[in-house]
Amino acid sequence: MLVDADGLAEELAGPRPPVLLDVRWALGDPRGREHHREGHLPGAVYVDLDTELAGHTGNPTDGRHPLPDLADLQAAARRWGVRADRPVVAYDASGGLAAARAWWLLRWAGHTDVRLLDGGLAAWAGPLETGDVHPEPGDVVLEGGHLPVLDADEAAELARTGLLLDARAAERYRGEVEPVDPRAGHVPGAVSAPTGDNLGPDGRFRPTTELRERFAGLGVGEETVGVYCGSGVTAAHQVAALAALGVRAALFPGSWSAWSSDPDRPVATGAERGGA
Repeated sequence: MLVDADGLAEELAGPRPPVLLDVRWALGDPRGREHHREGHLPGAVYVDLDTELAGHTGNPTDGRHPLPDLADLQAAARRWGVRADRPVVAYDASGGLAAARAWWLLRWAGHTDVRLLDGGLAAWAGPLETGDVHPEPGDVVLEGGHLPVLDADEAAELARTGLLLDARAAERYRGEVEPVDPRAGHVPGAVSAPTGDNLGPDGRFRPTTELRERFAGLGVGEETVGVYCGSGVTAAHQVAALAALGVRAALFPGSWSAWSSDPDRPVATGAERGGA
């Protein structure tokens, strides 16, 4: 799931260098492409999360970042130079919180050799390039369904019968603030599990032993696990952290942006896990 900067440097110098995807994105910062042009890992292709890693149905109950159409995702991946016989490494400047969306989508679509650069751009000690990157087109063939997903009804049921983790900041889970979505609060029965707690102070994933302890404390065990966030982006980071422990978690792509846009969906507030 992860590669460190030293390991990536060795692979880039080897006979089968990975395709590098620069997925710099942050809520409220539309300058990802500019950041890429100002400095990126050698050969890294910029990936626009809003337009290439999401679809836009126009229906608020689909969420802010619905899954892209599979044909569109394949066309984008080929523009990035993704090939069936080459690994892919995605990175960003936020500990993988955005890059995990590319990791999840490509794995969901059947490309199994996809990893995250642990620590992202800050961990890279090698040279940077500037300007745009236009690779040779790739040949990857994608098909969906290789990772589990949840719709709103399934998320509601899992909150009752299994474990549904809310990967947003705790204050959004509790309903104290809501900067972007129609209603504040959380899916009834969901458990607060902020994605940022997957990372250490250096922006790298916490050691496996620490992650295992964290998720055990949240109730991860034998029951089925699902994850949501604001719009299905940082929840993918949670899925990646769980995958590192051998836990196959389902993603609710519409997440809170979809749930809160449906007036028929109940909303819970406060810190306690409530019944759905």
